[in-house]
Amino acid sequence: MDPIVLKEGATRWDEVSLGEVMLRLDPAEGRIHTTRFFHVWEGGGEYNVARGLRRCFGLHTAAVTALADNPVGRLVEDMMLQGGVDTSLLRWVPYDGVGRTVRNGLNFTERGFGVRAATGCSDRGHTAISQIRPGDFDWDSIFGPKNGARWFHTGGIFAALSESTPAVAVEAMDAARRHDTPVSYDLNYRDSLWKSIGGKARAQEVNRDLVRKVDLLLGNEEDFSAMLGISLEGVTEDFGELPVASYEKMLRDVAAAYPNLKMVATTLRTAHTATRNAWGAMALYRDEIAHTPQREVEILDRVGGGDSFASGLIYGLLACKPVDWAVRCGVAHGALAMTTPGDTSMATLAEVERVMKGGSARIAR
Repeated sequence: MDPIVLKEGATRWDEVSLGEVMLRLDPAEGRIHTTRFFHVWEGGGEYNVARGLRRCFGLHTAAVTALADNPVGRLVEDMMLQGGVDTSLLRWVPYDGVGRTVRNGLNFTERGFGVRAATGCSDRGHTAISQIRPGDFDWDSIFGPKNGARWFHTGGIFAALSESTPAVAVEAMDAARRHDTPVSYDLNYRDSLWKSIGGKARAQEVNRDLVRKVDLLLGNEEDFSAMLGISLEGVTEDFGELPVASYEKMLRDVAAAYPNLKMVATTLRTAHTATRNAWGAMALYRDEIAHTPQREVEILDRVGGGDSFASGLIYGLLACKPVDWAVRCGVAHGALAMTTPGDTSMATLAEVERVMKGGSARIAR
């Protein structure tokens, strides 16, 4: 495996993400089908990485996305602005008044508690970002000397939105590579997105092509199986025990199948209940394994934990830290992100470093 080489010289952004940003409606401790109020957050698998890198780690990030120009879209924009992510690459699409031709995505998500698992119900058909086509964004301007980015991130959620979004991902990845910008991709398999457009067969067809253009590939055991057809061996159906040797073999199998990859990383999660998980991670880099063993964590809202792992890992790489440090940073950031509501991280770098050092939850005042 070749090393990840960071771009030299000044750039406008440290990281750029391509993906959908939706309005999340959260019934807090209630249920979607019985609640009388929702908290609202913004969120999206790819965007969450950019926001974590900006708000927790202090890097300059931007989101490439599209929104229908109506009050809901402006609410999402306002939340993105609060998160500090550069919105100058946001594409506004005229709204037709009722959403017949374009709309903004909604994501209803329950946090879960104890034996009641977290669950989601997406309402995201015909959204503005799903309708973008190659040529809609000037990628050479984004990654070239006019602006520039040290890192580019996208993922399998964006690629599943429509027939055109994989081609946009290819266009973006090719431009990033032309301008020596490392590319990361989170497989992020969502059955709800793929089941009406060809299921796992189509998911594998799309993602096998995209992964050939990637430097850092992220996913969990279901992602690698569903999206690439590479399975984890030696586990039970409930993933009650996670054999480390099996995960290492899975990562090596992925790297062997895609020799362009420079790093492959996976989270290690055992969900004892919705609110008590064992949480860790493993990465393969330059043929060496970096493993952060699972530790028990208490969870308020698990959504976005994997995205926060990704942002912590990428931060470590951008900061030129050792790979083991970067993996531990991702695990700590993901654990902290799951202690607060919403998809995105509310953690600080000081809190991440304290958790990495094994600090307790004793009150700080």
